[in-house]
Amino acid sequence: MRPSVTYRLAQNCADIVDLDLVSLRRFRSGVNAIRLPGASEQYQPGGCRMSTAIRTILHPTDFSDASANAFAHALRIALAARARLYLVHVASGSDDDIMDFPHVRETLARWGLMNADEPPAAIEARVGVRVAKVDVAPQAPAEGVRRFLADHPPDLMVLATEARQGAARWLSGSVAEKLARETTAPSLFVPAKARGFVDPLRGEVHLHRVLFPIDHAPLPAAAFGFVMGLARLLADMDAEERLLHVGKTPPRIARPNAPERTLPVALRQGDAVEAILAEARDWPADLIGMATAGHRSVLDAMRGSTTERVLRQAPCPVLAVPAT
Repeated sequence: MRPSVTYRLAQNCADIVDLDLVSLRRFRSGVNAIRLPGASEQYQPGGCRMSTAIRTILHPTDFSDASANAFAHALRIALAARARLYLVHVASGSDDDIMDFPHVRETLARWGLMNADEPPAAIEARVGVRVAKVDVAPQAPAEGVRRFLADHPPDLMVLATEARQGAARWLSGSVAEKLARETTAPSLFVPAKARGFVDPLRGEVHLHRVLFPIDHAPLPAAAFGFVMGLARLLADMDAEERLLHVGKTPPRIARPNAPERTLPVALRQGDAVEAILAEARDWPADLIGMATAGHRSVLDAMRGSTTERVLRQAPCPVLAVPAT
């Protein structure tokens, strides 16, 4: 029998209440969803049809500056998708923990979307987003977040990384490494010291160029569809894609509206990681999308892979999407 797990949750930043896993599940109903292109309905340049739902977004936070930047990305995506946003933190045992959570109303007010003195319940009425601040009872951080993740699998995770230190927080025995192993959901990694595509102060989206490296394995089409669907959701028609293959013979990705024709692919030679990073810097890219080996968790698929090595030095956020 599984041990009970208690969370303290603030519905729309309201009062904290104690509730068990069964009680918490009720907050998942009635969430508006957008649909992103997946395997069955691909992204189409110049417009996309929606197939893969984003109803819930999970952002684990340790209240660091790095997490603050990732929080801005998570909140902005939640606004565009009208999704439920879980802000999850493992408590230290201090009552001050709750006060350290990202201030959603203040952020939305700074972005000009509501007034800071409006009640917490006004968040959903104003912007269509339901926010749950979840304070996991004191325990080992990895285990606490892992348990929450197991019972509340998200459609997208947004994680902070330490970028040029080898993504140490997330890929070297950290909390997020362990929790990301529990899901095959796409994961957006936001490097702390790199250029993000959401302005934390104004909420503006600067997502104009999306670089998507491709190879013959894993198959890239579905992951490419998800990445560009999300980019178009955030930036409308301003998001331009560039497929990149390191080598001489790229895989063919058919145009959805003209299967006999393929999408153009830029070619580079040399080391794959160095070539991808050079393209991202030279273009320059606002987002790098990467397909990971399908049916495994995102970080298990990434470990030792080109995606992980790109993430270590990425000049912008990286969206890792399991291939199908």
